[in-house]
This record gives sequence, structure tokens and C-alpha cells, in this order.
Amino acid sequence: MKKLIITIFIFLFTAQFGFAQRFAYVDSEYILNKIPAYKEALAKLDLLSEQWEKELKAKYDMVELKYKEFQNEKVLLSQEMRIKKEEEIVQLEKEANDLKKKYFGFEGELFKKREEFIKPIQEEIYNAILKLAEEGNYAIIFDSASGATMLYTDQKYDKSDEVLKELGY
Repeated sequence: MKKLIITIFIFLFTAQFGFAQRFAYVDSEYILNKIPAYKEALAKLDLLSEQWEKELKAKYDMVELKYKEFQNEKVLLSQEMRIKKEEEIVQLEKEANDLKKKYFGFEGELFKKREEFIKPIQEEIYNAILKLAEEGNYAIIFDSASGATMLYTDQKYDKSDEVLKELGY
């Protein structure tokens, strides 16, 4: 009887460890910074953003110039001419704001380009993590870069390098 109780206890104790869930974490920023295509995509986005900012600055500078001209000429203009100049300035400012929204607004050109350049890289990383999770039988894989609060992490559970290896880097 005593042997049976000990055997059952050992079986239950080892079974609990056999069904224990496995956890790991990755650092997506670390992974992304090791991928040359990501750095190239960021450089392209920076270049586009810089070009668009220059174009916007030129538009806003034009609005400012027209406004200063209007302020200087205002006393010399008839009521009708003042209204016409004000409408012209308002129209220029609206065009500048529309251009800003087109480039930098929610779902603007920058958003679309970021999605075009970076989303395929993120999907590739996700697929590598998924494969790692299936092969390693992990229940959960955390991303330490995305704000998941982890008070302690043991480096042996960091699978970032394995993801990079899976990606061929």
C-alpha cells in the first residue's frame, strides 16, 4: 500500500512537470536592428519624409510670405481686393494642410510606405517566431521590446538569436 501511494505521488509530481507550459521571450527591436533590409527600409522612409517635409515647408513659407505681403499692402487695397487676397491666402493654407494630411496624416503616404517597406519584414519575423514556438512547444512567447512588463528574465529563455538564425541572419 505504501509503495502504491508513493508511486501515485511520483507519477502525479512528474506528470505535472510534463504538462508544464513553456515560456520564452524575444526582443523585436534587437531582431529588427540585425536585419539589413529593415535598416534600408528605414533609410528610404527617412528620405521620403525629408523630401515631403521640404515640400510642405515651401508651401507654408509661401503662405507666410503672401500673408506678410497682404499685411503690408492692406491699407492700400480696396475692400474687394482685400477679400480676394484673404481668400487666396486661405486657399494656399488649405492646400498646405491638405498636402500635410496627404503625406503625414492617418493612412497617408508615409503610413502606406511604412506598411509597404516594413510589414513584409515583420511578417517574416512573425513566421519565424511561430515556427520556433511550434518546434520548441512554447505556450507563450513575449516580446520584451513592446512594453510587456517582465520584472525578471533569464537570458537562457531569450530566443531572439534563434529567430535571427531562422531568418538566415
